[in-house]
Amino acid sequence: MSTLVQAGAHPAPWFRRDGGLQAYAEVFERMRAFTEARTADTPDELWLVEHPPVFTQGLAGKAEHVLLAGDIPVVQSNRGGQVTYHGPGQVVAYPLVDLRRLGIYVKEYVFRLEAALIQTLEIFGVVGFRVPSAPGVYVNLADPFNLGLPAGPRQDVFEGLGKIAALGIKVSNHCTYHGLSLNVAMDLEPFVRINPCGYAGLKTVDLATLGVRAEPQAVADVLAERLGHHLGHSSNPVPFAF
Repeated sequence: MSTLVQAGAHPAPWFRRDGGLQAYAEVFERMRAFTEARTADTPDELWLVEHPPVFTQGLAGKAEHVLLAGDIPVVQSNRGGQVTYHGPGQVVAYPLVDLRRLGIYVKEYVFRLEAALIQTLEIFGVVGFRVPSAPGVYVNLADPFNLGLPAGPRQDVFEGLGKIAALGIKVSNHCTYHGLSLNVAMDLEPFVRINPCGYAGLKTVDLATLGVRAEPQAVADVLAERLGHHLGHSSNPVPFAF
């Protein structure tokens, strides 16, 4: 899409806030308040965080997709999608972007987020790809380094695949919040307590499972640069303060 090149050609600064480990509910309320208060002149921001263990339900979330929450809290959210898990070792990125100012609609915004994720994975040697009607980024479990979609007939769309990145967004008055998560090196056990994104049996993986050794901060830096490219921004780091 030619607009992707245009978005990255003359980047405008946005504020990048690196928050480290932050409680999900607090960040949720902060970005909702930020979005409600922003004006046409408010600079866009990118928030990069990790969350303590938490299951989050999107607006389409169904209680039956939480199989066994156990000691992990379940938080209702106003993002799109269904249930997912956040925990340490996962990079979570929240782009707070004015789509009207950028000149794009929601469908292209999602495409750009996924493009940034796929290119980030490529830098770490992993081939990621989209699955139609299932937002996020996936890998071929048989060979995540050289192959795309598994070849041959499959019983279902996710056969042979593992999900490595999830998306869930909210758009209010043309402005985005919530965002995306990329699994780097985390405890994946909580994912078996849910039907990830509403899909029973969907396998979830991280870079560490695929044999890629990377620090979450290093992955976050690459992802931030790729998001900036696709959303027309260069980074201007500022402290993340509540």
